[in-house]
Amino acid sequence: MNRKLIRPDLSDIKEQLPSKAFRARKPVPPEQTSAEAFYYKKQMDNRTKMVIVLKDGEQVRGVIEWYDRHAIKVHRTNEPNILLLKDNVKYMYKENEDKDRDED
Repeated sequence: MNRKLIRPDLSDIKEQLPSKAFRARKPVPPEQTSAEAFYYKKQMDNRTKMVIVLKDGEQVRGVIEWYDRHAIKVHRTNEPNILLLKDNVKYMYKENEDKDRDED
């Protein structure tokens, strides 16, 4: 007694399904987004006073004059301008947000 397989052939199923069902993987997201450049450009154009906190805890206050891939140049009013390497920056925020923190 021969038994017949009830299971359908997979090639028949592939032909019936839409081609989108067997899509390739999502592409890897880009390594470089323009978010950082957009943020720096906005602060430079508005001449926003910034507080830049370095990894050692020191705070640098001033306006960002320019930036590149590895550094930020900060213009300070009563002190000489300073060039900071981005590797030494812990975080930064707008100086007016500092006043909001004191009120809390």
